Amino acid sequence: MDRYLVISPHIEADCKRAIVAIEAAGFITHFDWGCKGGEHCGWAIVEADSAKEAMLVVPSNSRQTARAVKLVKFSPAEVMAMHKP
Repeated sequence: MDRYLVISPHIEADCKRAIVAIEAAGFITHFDWGCKGGEHCGWAIVEADSAKEAMLVVPSNSRQTARAVKLVKFSPAEVMAMHKP
């Protein structure tokens, strides 16, 4: 499985609704939130077979503004190889 960063933004007026919906879906412990810092967004790193599958942690009524980004880690050797001509 791959790892994905799921980004689920919302506006301040929808803050409580967004957080309650994530909790109702059973994924509240997966998310970190920026709301108390003025950034009305939730972030979660999930393992999934695809970006579409990763998006299932976001309630369906919030998916239109959410996105999933595949994450990769580079080894030191891979970074060195990038610098070779």
